[in-house]
Amino acid sequence: MTSGIEGTVRAVSSNGEYSFTKPNRDSITLLPGLGVAGDVHAGVTVKHRSRVAQDPTQPNLRQVHLIHQELFDEVAEQGFEVAAGQLGENVTTQGIDLLGLPTGTLLRIGAEAVVEVTGLRNPCLQIDGFQGGLLKQVVGRAADGTIVRKAGIMSVVRTGGVIRPGDTITAELPEGPHRPLDRV
Repeated sequence: MTSGIEGTVRAVSSNGEYSFTKPNRDSITLLPGLGVAGDVHAGVTVKHRSRVAQDPTQPNLRQVHLIHQELFDEVAEQGFEVAAGQLGENVTTQGIDLLGLPTGTLLRIGAEAVVEVTGLRNPCLQIDGFQGGLLKQVVGRAADGTIVRKAGIMSVVRTGGVIRPGDTITAELPEGPHRPLDRV
């Protein structure tokens, strides 16, 4: 993965029904404070089933899910075939180190859209249901024993707009001391 703070949108995906994967689209529209128009996870409060079961009133910090194409390339080396949208992400990126961004980073995507990075996706067992053994590829341990989550980042929509494959992504880092990403 490159360490750049610029990248490109490889694919966009959404699904109006609960399903692990999301079909690719020609474009998606981001709605401020809600997420992806027509996507089952859009809303002010949590929409992921496990989060709703815990507390349906908690804020939705997982409105837009981004994954880096480089993860798919990495797992392909281990024999797994994963295409854009198949891990449930809305935006598949290339050339930007999503996992290295600090909390609060603004991502300017395309002509108008802006999302704020809230944290790391916490991968669940459904990933192994999609392809057995894949969960171990997207969650591992660092040398010091800490858990490393590689299944993308979550964000909230600050400024709406249409996103298409080929759009540029530019990261604007927050001021002050940077807080590393944690699971949300």
